[in-house]
Amino acid sequence: MTDQPSTRSTTPTPDIDALVERLATGERAWARTHLSERRGLLLDVAAATAATADTWVRTAACIKQLNPASPLLGEEWLSGPYAVLTYLQALQETLRRLDEGADVLADTRITRAPGDRLAVQVLPYDTYDKLLLNGFHAEVWTTPGTTEEQLRATAGLTQRAPRRTRGVALVLGAGNILSIPPLDVLYQLFAENRTAVLKLNPTTDPLADVYRAAFKPLIDRGLVEIVTGGPDVGGALAGHPGIAAVHMTGSEGTHDAVVWGTGEAATAAKAAGKPKLSKPMTSELGGVSPIIILPGEWSEADLRYQAEHVATMRLHNSGCNCIAGQILILSSDWPQKNAFLTALRRAFATAPARPAWYPGCEARVQSARDLHPGAEKPGGTPERTLLTGLDLTDPDETAFTTEYFGPVLGVAELPGTATQFLDAAVTAANERLHGTLGANLIAHPDTIKALGDSLRAAIANLRYGTVAVNAWTGVGYATPRATWGAYPGHTLDDVQSGIGIIHNALLLDHTERTVVTGPFRPAPRSVLLGDTTISPKPPWFVTNTTAARTGRLLTEFAANPRWQDLPALFASALRG
Repeated sequence: MTDQPSTRSTTPTPDIDALVERLATGERAWARTHLSERRGLLLDVAAATAATADTWVRTAACIKQLNPASPLLGEEWLSGPYAVLTYLQALQETLRRLDEGADVLADTRITRAPGDRLAVQVLPYDTYDKLLLNGFHAEVWTTPGTTEEQLRATAGLTQRAPRRTRGVALVLGAGNILSIPPLDVLYQLFAENRTAVLKLNPTTDPLADVYRAAFKPLIDRGLVEIVTGGPDVGGALAGHPGIAAVHMTGSEGTHDAVVWGTGEAATAAKAAGKPKLSKPMTSELGGVSPIIILPGEWSEADLRYQAEHVATMRLHNSGCNCIAGQILILSSDWPQKNAFLTALRRAFATAPARPAWYPGCEARVQSARDLHPGAEKPGGTPERTLLTGLDLTDPDETAFTTEYFGPVLGVAELPGTATQFLDAAVTAANERLHGTLGANLIAHPDTIKALGDSLRAAIANLRYGTVAVNAWTGVGYATPRATWGAYPGHTLDDVQSGIGIIHNALLLDHTERTVVTGPFRPAPRSVLLGDTTISPKPPWFVTNTTAARTGRLLTEFAANPRWQDLPALFASALRG
């Protein structure tokens, strides 16, 4: 993630003392709010979010300079109101079970995972998931040694003792994916049991009234406040004695400025181990995410489809995603390596044109090109860039340590096939790439079968908060019951992709990562080749021609699931 833009805001500075006092009063009321009433508030927020969804997406199109008729608006439906609505529905179901004294995980499949871990199935969770995301699966893996009894006894987190509130939180909102700010606030309120003030990134200021409309049921009770302004407002809030904790989504640089300060004072504070911010700090900060292609025997259609898949991982939202794939790792011994790269260049060149809308994007792309004179410009919009021939043994290669936050994809090669290549790629991802938010693997079904247990062992060895096989890790972000965040273990002075998790609508404790799997081929080709999955090209693909309509229909369905609405949704998805 990149820093919040430093443009000075013209909005009035809020009365921070009064704002924090309102939230402290709200916290006392929150402690007296029964679980059934909390669940009702979630349903009220869902209704308010659905009512403002059209305005949300229209405003997002203006922020991101998208043509209102573009299929790319599907991204804004899915990563905006749809993501919030599915989370609200999942979270209210967890509260319903807690209120009834039921086991939160009563109907959830729990199996074993490598390394004495448990795997909790979170996708598919119900019949609708099986239909709408057929062939996609997600599991939350626990930390090693966690027992099923511990898992069940702690599911629900702070909502198991709702009267024990934990103060007022500050949420420093992201500026790129527009569901992140409200989802981060909801996690503070329900997982951490804190009231919250959301300080918007100036990029998202045009959405302030939309967010306020969606959160009106919470704002009216003094549980949430939403403010705009520049870094001075965020700094004043973070340092206010009435703020008990801070959560942010952004860049490592912004995180360190909040925690340690800036300039020589920050250097001295780090050296002394004395952070400027002396309160709990959690974060999601992005990183350099790998896309590992396992060699196999692919058809021409497979090559084209997976090239579009990789292009989506990089070009979604103009590459301005914390979870965008940045380094493609290929086997130099794969006979189809060059054919795949040809398909990838074509996918980059023909994907729909879009502006480099996020502040600083063009400068970051140019910096990557300046450092790599052989950079390819495969066509499409001018900023798209491929950095081929990267050397994973080069300690000075900046593409492995710099999150470009723009449409720049690096390509590196390692020798070997089968487990030899897989193990080498896992080691390179762990040791050479900065950050631990997400890792992607793509493998033909025959390759997966041949690898057997070795693939699952490799997943366990990847030190990433979300690992996806034949799916983009963005699916993990959009799965409400999955966890989202960096691999555990980072510290304030080496934060990389952040500390803590979010989403996690089952409110699970003892979690380590989420593992997502998806279909290698889309329908109808999957059915013709004997696969059991019937998912068409996903609506988040940048090449999906009906993404906007499908995204709208999915959002409407998330707000009000009805069987009679499924035929139109399926028809739109299949035409994509």
